Amino acid sequence: MPSNPVQGAPSLASFLKNLKQTEVERSIETFISLVKRRQIRNSRPCAIATAQLLLKVVGVARVKDAGALIERVRKVGQRLVAAHPREMAVGNIVRRVLGLIREVVEDGADSNAADYSDEGQPEHSGSAKKDSFQRPGLSSHISTFSPLHHGIAVPNDKPLTQQTRATSSHSPSGWDRNTDMLVRPPMLTATTSPQVTSLFGLLSTPEQGSPSQTPPIGSQSPVIKPGHFSKVASAAENKVDVKAEVIDGIKELIDELEVVDDQIAAYALDHIHSNEIILTHTSSQTIQRFLLTAARKRKFTVVFVEAYPNDHESTHDTIMRGHKKAEGDEEGGDDRWKALTAMGITVIVIPDSAIFALMSRVNKVVLAPHSVLANGSLIAAAGAQIIAQAAKVHQIPVVVLSGVYKLSPVYPFDTEDLIEYGDPGKVVGFEEGALVSNVDVINPIFDYVPAELVDLYITNLGGHAPSYLYRIVADHYRVEDINLS
Repeated sequence: MPSNPVQGAPSLASFLKNLKQTEVERSIETFISLVKRRQIRNSRPCAIATAQLLLKVVGVARVKDAGALIERVRKVGQRLVAAHPREMAVGNIVRRVLGLIREVVEDGADSNAADYSDEGQPEHSGSAKKDSFQRPGLSSHISTFSPLHHGIAVPNDKPLTQQTRATSSHSPSGWDRNTDMLVRPPMLTATTSPQVTSLFGLLSTPEQGSPSQTPPIGSQSPVIKPGHFSKVASAAENKVDVKAEVIDGIKELIDELEVVDDQIAAYALDHIHSNEIILTHTSSQTIQRFLLTAARKRKFTVVFVEAYPNDHESTHDTIMRGHKKAEGDEEGGDDRWKALTAMGITVIVIPDSAIFALMSRVNKVVLAPHSVLANGSLIAAAGAQIIAQAAKVHQIPVVVLSGVYKLSPVYPFDTEDLIEYGDPGKVVGFEEGALVSNVDVINPIFDYVPAELVDLYITNLGGHAPSYLYRIVADHYRVEDINLS
């Protein structure tokens, strides 16, 4: 009888330990069950587990082409996202892997296209490429409105000096043999050149077609031969080992997840100054690394909001003891830090009800999100929205520390669907039966913070305004992979 792949207390460490020894389908089911039971929770553990699982899925996939590999990863990603739709880090890693596969195929196609085009060049073109004085060729079809329309057409197979001298015999501009200098062409007017178009006619519709319009349908391009792209696409997968390249890319993504907190902490000294009062929220590992890095050279005061009733115990434990690796926990061997008080930093713990009263004394607010949405808004632990609103009233800058893996291409069309609710017994105990039976008690685990309440995002790529996040989304995700379904 096969042994259970998850032994002891199920967690991220036990899942990663048994991942190599378990078959793929069983590993997928194990991951889904752990995420559903919240035994793997929070963005970074879910992202690491997803990346490791997809690494194994790609490694053992028996596919013939990149399209089949994309379909395989997409189907696995749909199952992982369906296990916990509000855990956006899972979908983000799946989309990153899908984009990585497409990028590998496109890079291979580009390299093969370059090789294919080089094979069609004549033999003397190789020596011309090495000539550093050769002028790059210009297209013979230049728009009428371009200032280069009346310029000199320079052939590609002659040096610059020969080209300019050769054109002096039939062009009003070019090389002056008397002065041995390049002569600037005369200014073109309506009388000297009938082809010059007035500025008032730029927006008018011409009755005749432009002389530089695209070739008619059915004509062949003078550079690209028929069937060129089909040959490149078929040769791309022959010359490039797609699976090997994708595996290397996923390993780089895993390395990025391991060092993302250190990369964010490297910007601490640029944003935290001496004698400041910093207000923060919950016991985020990213925030702790950020503050500890600044504490090595700066002295400041930290005000912790305890985030009752969901995270107050972990917040108190982090403030008093820092973070120590639990016994038998192999997750992140060096993910240990001292308490801020051990670094000489003054730490004050306040309840959530005292946020507005103390906000006028604070210099900066530092938050850590659960996920960041494409429009610059964020999902953070309950209480973050109150902190951001109070900071807005008192004109206090709000800085959000987030790795790129938390940035999701999803837009918050319905913010209520993004909020997860926890045990209401933490707010009002069930021993108070008379009160519980007459009221509806809710305990939101997360809050939605609009983008207008955030001043700066600090990621492992640097500091960005909320309005710039769309550019990072475009750089890391492909449009065809946003909707996994």
